[in-house]
Amino acid sequence: MTTITKDTIIADLLTIVPGAVPILQSLGMHCLGCPSAKSETLGEACASHGADADAVLAQINALV
Repeated sequence: MTTITKDTIIADLLTIVPGAVPILQSLGMHCLGCPSAKSETLGEACASHGADADAVLAQINALV
């Protein structure tokens, strides 16, 4: 079983948990296929979108 962490790169996260797309988009993360998604971690993305990374992690890991 894979666990997503704050250090997981967004592009990797989407490969592992494609069902996370609606969760991320609801936070304003609409550019999930842009170049920054290949280098930005979930923690960084949450910080830049004003989201609680722990709450987002709980939602995403519930899908795994």
